[in-house]
Amino acid sequence: MTTTIELAGDIPCELAGKRLDAVLAQMFPDYSRGRIQQWIEAGAVEVAGVQPRLRQKVNGGESVRIHATLDLPGRDVAEDLPLDLVHEDEHLLVINKPAGLVVHPAAGHPQGTLVNALLHHAPELAHLPRAGIVHRLDKDTSGLLVVARTLAAHTDLVRQLQARTVGRQYLALVQGTLVAGGTIDAPIGRHPVDRKRMAVTPGGREAITHYRVDTRFPCHTLLRVNLETGRTHQIRVHLAHRHHPIVGDPVYGGRLRRPGGLSDRAGKVLQDFRRQALHATCLTLDHPDGSGSHQWQCDPPQDMQTLLAALGED
Repeated sequence: MTTTIELAGDIPCELAGKRLDAVLAQMFPDYSRGRIQQWIEAGAVEVAGVQPRLRQKVNGGESVRIHATLDLPGRDVAEDLPLDLVHEDEHLLVINKPAGLVVHPAAGHPQGTLVNALLHHAPELAHLPRAGIVHRLDKDTSGLLVVARTLAAHTDLVRQLQARTVGRQYLALVQGTLVAGGTIDAPIGRHPVDRKRMAVTPGGREAITHYRVDTRFPCHTLLRVNLETGRTHQIRVHLAHRHHPIVGDPVYGGRLRRPGGLSDRAGKVLQDFRRQALHATCLTLDHPDGSGSHQWQCDPPQDMQTLLAALGED
């Protein structure tokens, strides 16, 4: 579904000499610069009655008219499902997503997703792209996820993500022992053979992951991981690329092996842990209301805490 929007105004004289797309993003802050660039290229923008070039600079004082179409979200069903709300205000929601919950409806999961739950809790999200969700977590990754409640907040949060100013820290339990932290700077794209997987590949998109050691166990390491970019499966792919895959990862972790020397209890808990041991534990961003930087934190869910406690006993 689409809707037609009409925007108009005069370019402020003090913006003379700046690029048109940057000026329009400032004049109409509800819409991202990327979306405005698409409208310019599609011929949906007129400046002084003429269709402009994408990179042209403005003189100041010109009249601007935008007549464009905006894609509307699909008609996903609202469902009364439990939500663990860490924070809620008129601009955004911060959710503690449990492992096992799919974020967006898809062919295999048309209902019972986070989107369905959000539409029941906040029906106004039906009018926003992807129901206000600006980043995602894999089905079996738990932890913090931010949701915009207005178009202006959505645009602002997307800009922050693009500028890499949103802080996202994860706890990741990996196989093997690491002696120090580091940075993984390796491009990620579709696996050349298995198109359902991602991989480090020369033709992929830039991907940067920072990590440091939190706790060392006899055969495993708990890492604190910070994302600089946000590629699909980025942490899982990068750590597997470094030969320290995340414990329980069914796609990138390889065959489950019980390390020697584990106690029977730790071995049993490890064997029964059937998802990637990855939890989004801390989220930092500039609030769209202009009140400055905000931070939220949440502990890992009980299954991951049980696993860490069992490994700690060894």
